[in-house]
Amino acid sequence: MEYKKIQPKKIYEQVASTLMEMIRSGKLKPGDKLASVQQLAENFSVSRSAVREALTSLRAMGLIELKQGEGTFVRAFEPSLLNFPIVQAMLMNRGDIMNLLEVRKILETGAVAVAAKKRTSEDLMKMRGALKEMEAAAGDEVLAEKADLAFHLAISQASHNPLLVGLMNHVSDLIDMSMKDTHRILLFTDDSDFSTLYDQHMRIYHAIEKQDADDARKELLSHLEEVEAKVVQ
Repeated sequence: MEYKKIQPKKIYEQVASTLMEMIRSGKLKPGDKLASVQQLAENFSVSRSAVREALTSLRAMGLIELKQGEGTFVRAFEPSLLNFPIVQAMLMNRGDIMNLLEVRKILETGAVAVAAKKRTSEDLMKMRGALKEMEAAAGDEVLAEKADLAFHLAISQASHNPLLVGLMNHVSDLIDMSMKDTHRILLFTDDSDFSTLYDQHMRIYHAIEKQDADDARKELLSHLEEVEAKVVQ
């Protein structure tokens, strides 16, 4: 068996990764001004050229912006910059998450209705697999979130519409990151919350299994409205 050699990160990549984590965790918020190149170099104990390279890469990803004569600032979430969905998801605030849920209502309720009509036995198997993983992941937020997303992606794939699948895949990173920031806090706080979430997914699955498009749409919308209610609490 051949193993691919793991290349050590360059210094500027380590600086960029650290700044990205600070943005993701909220230590650096949208609108915050970064320290000067000289100060960052001293803080990280690296050269100024390494800091400049790190800032250049973060600007290319849309995470930060340079304002002439003012300095470098953390960017706010901008829907027009979805070329880097994972990066943009780091910048999402509660209002952005609500906008994402609105998009999901429009996109996923349509997809689940089509999936209910077109689903195959293989599609149902994929959904059951995700549900089994979700059930087995009770108490493990990371695995539960992964299974949750897999279930929703399986629904879009069951539509057998490549455009719908493409649209869902395009926002899947945003959905995944929003789950990490909201579900972990709001939906996995105790066993009853997890049980409710699992039951909602089971009802969606059974509607698809019965090929009841109206019921599938209703159950998925109810699920997303429950998530929305948790977010606004």
